[in-house]
Amino acid sequence: MVISVFKNYNRQGVGMSIRQPIVAVLGHVDHGKTTLLDAVRGTAVASHEPGAITQSIGATNIPAQTIQKICGELLQKFKIELTIPGLLVIDSPGHASFVMLRKRGGAIADLAILVVDINEGFKEQTEESLNILKEYKTPFVVAATKIDKIRGWYQNKGSGFLNSLEKQREDVKEELNNRIYNLIVQMSERGFDSERFDRVEDFTKNIAIIPVSGQTGEGLPELLLMLSGLAQRFLKGKLELSEIGKGTVLEVKEIRGLGNVIDVILYDGSIERGNFVVVGGREPISTKIRSLLKPRELQELRAEKQFENIEKDVAATGIRISAPNLENVISGSPIVVVKSESDLENAKSLVQKEIENIQFERNIDGIVIKASTLGGLEALIKLLGEENVPIKKAEVGKITRDDIIEAQTVQDELKRVILTFDVQTPDEIKYIARDLGVMIFENDVIYRLIEGYKGWSSQKKEKESEAKLSIVDRPVEVQILKGAVFRVSDPAVFGVEVSRGYLKSGVLLKRQDGKLVGKVKEIQSEGKTVSEAKRGDRVAVSVENVTIGRQISEGDKLFSALGENDLKVLREVYDKLTDTEKELLDESS
Repeated sequence: MVISVFKNYNRQGVGMSIRQPIVAVLGHVDHGKTTLLDAVRGTAVASHEPGAITQSIGATNIPAQTIQKICGELLQKFKIELTIPGLLVIDSPGHASFVMLRKRGGAIADLAILVVDINEGFKEQTEESLNILKEYKTPFVVAATKIDKIRGWYQNKGSGFLNSLEKQREDVKEELNNRIYNLIVQMSERGFDSERFDRVEDFTKNIAIIPVSGQTGEGLPELLLMLSGLAQRFLKGKLELSEIGKGTVLEVKEIRGLGNVIDVILYDGSIERGNFVVVGGREPISTKIRSLLKPRELQELRAEKQFENIEKDVAATGIRISAPNLENVISGSPIVVVKSESDLENAKSLVQKEIENIQFERNIDGIVIKASTLGGLEALIKLLGEENVPIKKAEVGKITRDDIIEAQTVQDELKRVILTFDVQTPDEIKYIARDLGVMIFENDVIYRLIEGYKGWSSQKKEKESEAKLSIVDRPVEVQILKGAVFRVSDPAVFGVEVSRGYLKSGVLLKRQDGKLVGKVKEIQSEGKTVSEAKRGDRVAVSVENVTIGRQISEGDKLFSALGENDLKVLREVYDKLTDTEKELLDESS
């Protein structure tokens, strides 16, 4: 039962300052993440997004009183008293954005909601999201969305899932159970035990699946109840506020009348107008807060137009900071808040350590990568490492001429490449890259960026291998057919069967004892001249400078006499050879 989430929980002592848990929402692009949050906020952020797909990261503060209002009946039913001040929900486009919301040693999210369309199940970005949650060991629940799309579903707007379920027909209940079972199977295949939330007996061993609808609001009370309960049960001792304010920069923008501002997720401590901050750029930047701007409650940081000037705020919160010298701040970089100017050097050291935590092994023959944020860069470095792709240079920002020169100097054409994640490249830079033979790959979806590069690389390798194979002799073994000598010499014309390998015109043949025989001048099959023959083919060949009955005879086996260059190239493209060619090549080594 749900109540088991909360049992044995002792409320934090009075006077102890605890922050809101930070909840990240992840999932496939069109499975209803933002729509689900809209149902909580009572806003319409999703309707303003291009294609109704979230394009940037946003933060929404859901205070405890809102949770109480939505969950009211359930809280009373299970006699639950909320002790957290609320939830700060982060809505992100993908797993790379989740990584961007980082702090040294991990992600800033305390909990996560993995959103899965109950009608479609797992998709590409669902897989990615699950993998990143697994890697960061982030506790999460599954929100099985779009239950209102189940055929025959009777909508009960704003109702709890359990109440709504009681009003459904038996066949609809069965269909829902089948779809939840499919999700349970998909989770199990990926190493997670899961169950519908009200059937979970041990939340340390099973992932809770909460059926919900962003359109009707059904299931939202249970979703918020589960998140609050998990936070109060499993985050004990992890929500206390420290004295130093710490956060992550979501976005840097220029606002008329304010100049450059930064949108920040403050995940620890407090922040006050007049405080000093150190924030990440190409090197740590220190400045003094001129003003703090906060969106209204339940309003989304990226979409809000009416900000309130405030004096102070505490974590966890999404806030806009106005201060001098913010133009070179890098999105995704850390921010440290201190009260005294004398603490700035220590704060710079903290920021520098966190930036330096993004490390990679520089390879002079690697590719160049660029990203819009530190977190995006970190995610790209990690995923390329998993693909064993070497990196020469990794930086935040747009491609420059220097980046192109760096890439051009790489010897391997397949690595003469620049990958850009969520970065726009000016046309003039593209022209320079094209003229210098540097390939640029752009995408704002990280897995598509890497797949695009891998696909191009595979095609190039295939073409290179085919080109190399076309200009060298290949391993072959043929046997002279008995009764198939058509001319004894000048040139000798006789029939052969290709026993192993690949016969090409122009290949130099040798006997089994290694003595050279002569070059194949021409190959004919069924009276027509051909350039090649494969294993099992019977063809006629003409060979110069040899006489049948003297150097060779009917029934003899002949082999290709491969030169050093042939052998070198064949070993380079070994994977492209047939199995029998590999046998012959190995025998010749």
